[in-house]
Order: sequence, then C-alpha cells, then structure tokens
Amino acid sequence: MPPSALSPTADVSLAQFAADARHYLTQSPRQMASRYFYDALGSRLFDAICELPWYRVTRAETALLARHGADILRHAGAPSRIVELGSGSGAKLAVLAEGRDRMTKPIQLHLIDISQAALETAVRALDALENVQIVTHHATYESGLDAMSAETSSGSTLAMFLGSNIGNFDRAAADALLMRLRTSLARGDSLLIGTDLVKPEAELLLAYDDPLGVTAAFNLNLFARMNRELGASFALDQLRHVAVGNPDESRVEMHVESLSDQRVTVPAAGLDFILKAGERIWTENSHKYTASDVDRMLQRSGFLVTERWTDPQAGFALTLATCT
Repeated sequence: MPPSALSPTADVSLAQFAADARHYLTQSPRQMASRYFYDALGSRLFDAICELPWYRVTRAETALLARHGADILRHAGAPSRIVELGSGSGAKLAVLAEGRDRMTKPIQLHLIDISQAALETAVRALDALENVQIVTHHATYESGLDAMSAETSSGSTLAMFLGSNIGNFDRAAADALLMRLRTSLARGDSLLIGTDLVKPEAELLLAYDDPLGVTAAFNLNLFARMNRELGASFALDQLRHVAVGNPDESRVEMHVESLSDQRVTVPAAGLDFILKAGERIWTENSHKYTASDVDRMLQRSGFLVTERWTDPQAGFALTLATCT
C-alpha cells in the first residue's frame, strides 16, 4: 500500500506524530505520511521547488489564472465567496481575484492552510485588493471546510484546490476528500481544481529529482524533523533521495534509501529497528492525470465538469466543475 494521504497539519501533537511514525515505519515496505513534510523549513523548501525550472506546475497554473481569471469567475457565477484549500502565500488567489474586472461586488476570501506564517503572508498579499473580506482558517482541510460551511453566505461559493495537490492522495483518498468537499458546498457552487497531466517519465523525474537537490533536501528534511521532534536517530548522511516513475499507477513516487545498515531508534514512538543498506522508506506519491481521469474523479464525487483551461506545453490543466 502507498503512503497515507492524510490532510496536512501543522499543529499535530507530538503524541500523534509519534503514533503515526510507529504505524507507518512498521509497514512493509516502510513508509511515512507526507503530511509531515511541512514544518517551517519544509514549507520553505517546497516554495523553492516551485521556483525550479524543472517543476513547472506553479508557473503554468499562475499563468492560466492570469489569462483566464475573468472567465473562471464568470463561469462560476460571479461567486460572493471563494475558499482555497492550501492557500499558501495567497499569490494564486490574488491573481484570480484581480480578474474580477473591477467588480464592485464585495467578495469573501476564505484561506485554509496549515501554516500560520503562510496565512499571514497571504493576508498581506490580498489585503490590498478592493472590496474583499479575508477570513483565515489555520487548520486542516477538513476542519477549515467545517468552519467555512458553518458561516452563512448570501451568494454562491467557488472552492479552489490548486497546485495538483490532489495528486498526493491515492485514488480512494482523493475521492473521499472531494466527496467531503462536496458536502461542504451547496448545489450550484463550483470547484476549480488544478491537475498535473500525464507526461514523459524523464520529464517527470527531472521535476522530482532536480539537479540542484532541492527536492532531495525537502524529502530528507522529514527525517531531520523526526530526529529533532521524536528523538529519532536516522543517520542523515547515510540517506539518499530517490524518485521513481510508476507508469502503471500514473504517478511519481518519492522514497528515501539507506546507504548502509543503520540501527534506528525512535524513542517517542517506541521503535528500534535495523534499516538495511538499500532499504527504502516510501514518503510521497504524485499522481498524474488525463482529462478523462479528472472528469471521472469529479463525477464520482458529485461534480459536473463545465470548463477546462490547459497549458499543453507544461502539461497542466485547470478544471471547473459545478456541484450537482
């Protein structure tokens, strides 16, 4: 089984972190939930990944939002509320909101993110926009959606799940999250989802094993975090980042491989094991899609696809769907 596709969290307790480490590191093969990538350093490393020339998701998506923002909002029924799951710095939402054609209608922006620092950055980026009310949710996706849906809205809602973040979830977990999102919306509300498309394996591997080693640092930082927060004893200099393609599952997998036999203890999790030379710990999946894959995934979750905007060169798509 692949690593768990849990909603990310910044505020998970050490007890939960330890329990998850015990659960996943005793699986066969050993694995670790990718939700734990995003400590303060991990979040900054991911921001750096988005700037790499080999990782084109962020640039392609931002360009599509800038080019088609007005059309997106028009097809979404000029929403009075926009909610973004994993809003990060707010840069993409700012690009979309700027496409309102100077509408005087006030709009409410709900930002759901695990990073308080990211939310503060997003508020600064969005605060200069006219006629906006910003509501932040320092929370997991599920908790943020609960808080958003508990607040009344006089108009329609546009939910955004960008950056191909859906690709980090296995198929069943992706369906579950989208169904959960659908229950937070009303009939006629909209979802804008960004998906990385199927492309040649060599191109994908460059994006996930870049020549500068930024993605490697992002992956290895997970183990530095376990050493620091759980008292683990991973020998970081004896670990290496590995990215492999899995065409049968249309995904890229990230692993960390031990270069030598090493005894690993994780006192907070009550673990003591030998990580053998060549043994890998599976840390993340990134699924890729065809347009028909996206359509079926959304239909299974109660959405009807209405529009799509694609960057063929980068192999990236923004899909707009309506709640049925």
